[in-house]
Amino acid sequence: MTPYGAPPPVPPQSMPRGLSPFGMPARHSWEIPLLVLVVVCTTVAYLIALVVLIVVLADGAVPSDYLLLLVFAPILVWLGRGLNYATQRVNGVKMSPTQFPEGYQMVADAAARFGMATVPDAYVVLGNGQINAFASGHGFRRFVVVYSDLFEIGGKAREPDALAFIIGHEVGHIAAGHTSYWRQLGMFLVPFLPILGSSLIRSQEYTADNHGYCNRHTGAAAAMGTLAAGKYMNTLVGFDEMADRAAAEKGGFVWFVNALSSHPVLTWRMWALRDRSRHGRLFLRPSPQPPVGAGPYGPYGPYGEVPSLPPKPVP
Repeated sequence: MTPYGAPPPVPPQSMPRGLSPFGMPARHSWEIPLLVLVVVCTTVAYLIALVVLIVVLADGAVPSDYLLLLVFAPILVWLGRGLNYATQRVNGVKMSPTQFPEGYQMVADAAARFGMATVPDAYVVLGNGQINAFASGHGFRRFVVVYSDLFEIGGKAREPDALAFIIGHEVGHIAAGHTSYWRQLGMFLVPFLPILGSSLIRSQEYTADNHGYCNRHTGAAAAMGTLAAGKYMNTLVGFDEMADRAAAEKGGFVWFVNALSSHPVLTWRMWALRDRSRHGRLFLRPSPQPPVGAGPYGPYGPYGEVPSLPPKPVP
């Protein structure tokens, strides 16, 4: 084992993509189809807005704010990304070998795990009690932001495996292309596309979870427990007990809560992290099934991508 519990020294890039923790992480099966649909909707809306703007100006009328918002979306997205990056650069604590060295090493390890040529910048910002992290970019730069409440006094992680999973999740957003300018521009209409837009974001979160799982699968339970009950009481969360409720909690309101959420609801998310034989459920709740590992494929099944195999022991 390398420091911080990194995977064994077998090049994961030479292994197939799958849902196991050993090869390269798989992209959620719904992500690309939903992305294409959203980009098509955004492109059509943008072209219609340009035509309407020309007609409105030709008539001497004043264009509406929403019309201008859509027409100038490319500039607004660029400005928003630049301001976000600048905010971290002037206010955030940049992780380094001397500032939050544990987190700094985890970011570098995750980037190497996913075969990234450049390690993203990483910042710690004041959490004020919130448990959160995110990834973004501007120009050719990509960065990860971790809220300070994920660390303890002295800069150490209370749950190193959980933090490594979370950082792997955020670096995974970058590795999967979720932080690119063109992708975010193509997804500009997501807030105005109920269910469709949120479903695309949820599929991206499942993809990022696959990256977090490949980076440090032993931290999945603690990371989900931290999101459910906070970093001080995450050990009281029964991961399997909560995951089991994904199949038990029924009803139309449960469906709507998940459908309108930008992240998979926690019970479904835990189920997906536990059952690595298939992609996380996006629309329909999981169904009760035999214990994971009972089938001919073991805990990893032939769903979408070829499952990766455990690396051979290194002498």
